[in-house]
Amino acid sequence: MRKILILTIIGFCVFCGVLVVESGILGGLIRNCGPCILLQKTAGEEVAETNDANEAVVDKEPPKLAAAVSFGADHAEAKTVILGAPDPNTEDPEMGFKFQLELSSKGAGIRKGTFSDGNGNGFDDRDPDVPKPLVLISPVKTRGGGEILAMANASLVLANYGPKGLWLPLDGLHWKSFGRENGEAGSQIARFEAIIKVEGTNEPAMKMTKTFKVEPGSYLLDYDITVENLSPKEEKVYFNLHGPGGLAREAFQTDMRKVVAGFDSAGEVTSDRLDVKKLSKAGADIKARQLKKPGGEFLWAAAVNKYFAAILVPQPDEGKKFCDWITEKIGSFHDPDGVAGNGNETISLDLTVKPEVLAAKGQTDSSRTYKFQLYIGPKDKSFFDKNAMYHKLGFVHTIDFRGCCCPASIINPLAFGILAIMKAMYGVIGNYGVVIIILVFCVRLIMHPITKKSQVSMSKMQKLGPMAEEIKKKYANNKTEMNKHMMALYREQGASPIMGFLPMMIQMPIWIALWSAVYASIDLRGAAFLPVWITDLSMPDALWTFPKTIVVPLIGWKIKALNLLPLMMGVAFYLQQKLMPKQASAATNPQVAQQQKMMMIMMPLLFPLMLYNAPSGVNLYIMSSTFAGVIEQFVIRKHIREKDEADSRGLVATTKKTGGKVKKKKPKPFYKT
Repeated sequence: MRKILILTIIGFCVFCGVLVVESGILGGLIRNCGPCILLQKTAGEEVAETNDANEAVVDKEPPKLAAAVSFGADHAEAKTVILGAPDPNTEDPEMGFKFQLELSSKGAGIRKGTFSDGNGNGFDDRDPDVPKPLVLISPVKTRGGGEILAMANASLVLANYGPKGLWLPLDGLHWKSFGRENGEAGSQIARFEAIIKVEGTNEPAMKMTKTFKVEPGSYLLDYDITVENLSPKEEKVYFNLHGPGGLAREAFQTDMRKVVAGFDSAGEVTSDRLDVKKLSKAGADIKARQLKKPGGEFLWAAAVNKYFAAILVPQPDEGKKFCDWITEKIGSFHDPDGVAGNGNETISLDLTVKPEVLAAKGQTDSSRTYKFQLYIGPKDKSFFDKNAMYHKLGFVHTIDFRGCCCPASIINPLAFGILAIMKAMYGVIGNYGVVIIILVFCVRLIMHPITKKSQVSMSKMQKLGPMAEEIKKKYANNKTEMNKHMMALYREQGASPIMGFLPMMIQMPIWIALWSAVYASIDLRGAAFLPVWITDLSMPDALWTFPKTIVVPLIGWKIKALNLLPLMMGVAFYLQQKLMPKQASAATNPQVAQQQKMMMIMMPLLFPLMLYNAPSGVNLYIMSSTFAGVIEQFVIRKHIREKDEADSRGLVATTKKTGGKVKKKKPKPFYKT
């Protein structure tokens, strides 16, 4: 009994701790940055070392024949190319672009990725005064004052020069831009080119061409890189590529950004993930991150936040099922100013392509094209399921639920099922706030028999308190006899200590899954409940925003608005505690009675405090559940009271077995001897 109670309390405390983190009270406490962590590392390969210089770097002990060889590239004119610009000749939302990309000639990368407005996407930055289209991808600021652009080439490596090869950093080079071109079916294309030359002779040695292509109505970006050997001898080359990064926080005061990699393990998609906390705590001696299932084939790598994902999918070569030319997927944490918790921290993703031998200029295999597709869009399971490609690649693995102490194998199916029910209900009701309230009451109704049995059992245990204390005193020196008579007492009186906690343990995964579904659902982002109050279920309700942020002395908590839902929740918790059956030992044990009194005070204060800055959808769910619990306990207490009155008259309730007649209750012995 004691072990069950301890485990229940530990689980409850862990759950409370998760709620504290999600509420934002401790949000943003991120430590100084550390080095990179590998999501995967191919056996026998060395980790690539980045170089910020704009000149080629040769290993300290290069081969004698290559000692005098150096390479350079000419800077082109700095240019910006916009892809995904709205077409003024069409008003059809389906013909519009889902996002707009600002491409930079520097490193030929993405400087900014913004969801297009006016196309029915509804993805804005949720500024209450002047909402603007949401910027999902932006430059990653580094400690040295530089920046990393998404999909820019970090370096090209000529592997024949020195043990580690000759590194040609290309992210500081302005590539030649050919501007924006119009493709088929309304698509838009941008092309960049960089030519590496042999210093001294000015002869071209290598050419890299990069192509971006976006299509109307699609969240996919087609992205190709071609490496061509222009020298008269074969070259062994590979390159490092910056993946998507710079995603801003989407959870209020809580950082849910991660780098995720998807793998195919015997036909089943699995994933490996690293969040901001893990990346920020990486030590200098961190080794390669091992796969959860060795032998898994790489499918994709992504940078994600709470509601959105940028998923990079390398395309397999013709005739192959999986991509085999990506060797490393590295997640990095960046804290440009070294000040923890100020909101400037971010993460990035980098990939390394395996070495490839390119034949001499003019021969058949003198060039190699690497094809990618980049998904830039919402994390929506129903949307992923409708698209055959997204479903097959397992994009759903980018969606995270806060399972607390429950395993993901239990929480995820429950949460996805709840999300599907919510969407179906929304199709009829049209208001997610009402959907949450109705869903909570429905779940309460379904779980009522279990809850009722638990409350009745706790009530019986409470009444048996004096008898239990008498047995404990009588057999204080003989624990075996004491336990034997205690079990006999419970059996004769129809009470069970386990039944008081077992229903709670059964219900916990359901309530956690429901809470997780409400918290992580992108459908609640920007969804209003009431026209004036609770206008965004993914943000605090903010009935009245203060002119100036209030900082609580000593603890430093920041209060920006009057949030009414947490206060209403405190009232609900107080009523619930008032109606909860007291522990059996409370009547005879002053210490237990004092603990229960403290719980009566702490619970109504603690939860509203923890969840003050939580999303209003989560608070609406908890408040609705608590008020529903108050009504439920009132009904159960009435049932217990009526049953006690019948028992006091020596009667038992009529049943089919008794023929519908009131029957005198047979007295039960105190305990067997």
